[in-house]
Amino acid sequence: MLDAVPPFRAKAGAQDDERVIKLAVLAVGGQGGGVLADWITDVAERNGYVAQSTSVAGVAQRTGATIYYVEMARDTGRLPVFALSPSQGDVDILIAAELMEAGRAIIRGFVTPERTTLIASSHRIAAVSEKIEPGDGRASSSKVHATAEAASKRFIAFDMEKIAADNGSMISASLLGALAGSDALPFTRESYEQAIGAGGRGVKASLAAFGAAYDRARGTAAPASKLAEPAIVESALGRVSGPQGLLQGWQALATRVDLMPVAIRDMALRGLRKVVDYQDIAYGGEYLDRLDRALALDGADHSYALSIAAAKHIANALCYDDMIRVADLKTRSTRDRRVRKEVGVKDGSILQVTEYFHPRIEEFCGTMPAGLGSYIETRPKLAAFLDRRINHGRRIRTDSFAGFAALWFIGGLRRWRRSLLRHKVEMTHLDRWYALALAHVPEDYALAVEILNCRRLIKGYSDTHVRAQSKFDRVLSALAMLKGRDDAADWIRRLREAALKDEKGDMLDGALKTVATLGPGPATLAP
Repeated sequence: MLDAVPPFRAKAGAQDDERVIKLAVLAVGGQGGGVLADWITDVAERNGYVAQSTSVAGVAQRTGATIYYVEMARDTGRLPVFALSPSQGDVDILIAAELMEAGRAIIRGFVTPERTTLIASSHRIAAVSEKIEPGDGRASSSKVHATAEAASKRFIAFDMEKIAADNGSMISASLLGALAGSDALPFTRESYEQAIGAGGRGVKASLAAFGAAYDRARGTAAPASKLAEPAIVESALGRVSGPQGLLQGWQALATRVDLMPVAIRDMALRGLRKVVDYQDIAYGGEYLDRLDRALALDGADHSYALSIAAAKHIANALCYDDMIRVADLKTRSTRDRRVRKEVGVKDGSILQVTEYFHPRIEEFCGTMPAGLGSYIETRPKLAAFLDRRINHGRRIRTDSFAGFAALWFIGGLRRWRRSLLRHKVEMTHLDRWYALALAHVPEDYALAVEILNCRRLIKGYSDTHVRAQSKFDRVLSALAMLKGRDDAADWIRRLREAALKDEKGDMLDGALKTVATLGPGPATLAP
């Protein structure tokens, strides 16, 4: 590692004013890293410094962030020699526009504990390697935080993306606010604000985001104001609003959750809210009825692991993705507001939204009454004939009356969902899986919990759902091979984790081959 002492000195014993301050900004596309570097350069020059800004572009959105590098020194009449890019162990301030970029900077040696002030937004943008894993492929944010604390002289981290979004600005403004609030540079707040004002575009929003981040970095941010709430019905578990009849129905369900053991109330309430939002109050009652079956077999001696798993995965199974659900979500007013906020649509501007659909004959039949849908699916020639006319991409403009009305009509079919073929298929699969898990409770409680957890494998819509259910079936096919083994639960867990690791299922194939070589009877898993 290079010497951490700043290298620029005119001669031995020169004043500290001649020191070169080295600052690096790591940002991905669309985060305004170039604007931030320009602002910093402007601030330096306003305060009698000479500064140089360079950039080294990344390869792609998440295979490498662009590095914006700024060097500055007080203007003493002699022009310093500036470097074009940062060097390991030779950076005074490093700004990362996303948490994992801070981790990458540490790995590359740009952050040193005796010198570097590390400023990072704590929000995450998933990398490609995190997105492609079918399960939870996210890297550990807590590990990055811990490493950053140890690797830097000073670490400042909070969600600067949210601050920017809340103020209608870009993250570059809140990153500049965090830099100003850190006092890592010898410049006044007014100098930073003047640099923002000189830009001429979006100044008001940028100054608001700058100020909020500045206060947060200095620990002087005011607590968030509490929004006024509509008329509500309260329980010990939560609040909802709406027509009186629905509120009474919800209160009755919430009371049932309130009578459950404390350990499972939180998960049960989350599941109940999801199920009721998906369908209706009666559907919430069905959810709790199913959950009661697990509770009857459970106890505090197992910390209610079975009931907690059931509360989570039954809710997910009941809220399967179908054409009705997709259409319902795409026509909700909350989605329109979110899209407008993310796109940055100004008042009076027109937003055009095009939705893409590619239904197969399976989705088409799934939205039909069970008898009619089954009739078509059991006749291959008829199904193929219809599939040739249905199975192609469609682009629907939901900002138009006709496009929105079409999706709104499909979303409104949820009142008849219980009579449709897809619901019948999903409920049959749910009941078979749930009965299988509960049947194992008396002889192997841990295995029953792992069978419930295998529901994690089933997700998505259309082809994605088909592939996910195939993995689910393959994992549970190992139960016969593991019968009578003490480590059956551990093997089912390993198989599930293997299935979640890659899209093609190669790791699952290898794990199943290993299970096939195991002999029957008790065994203990090697540590």
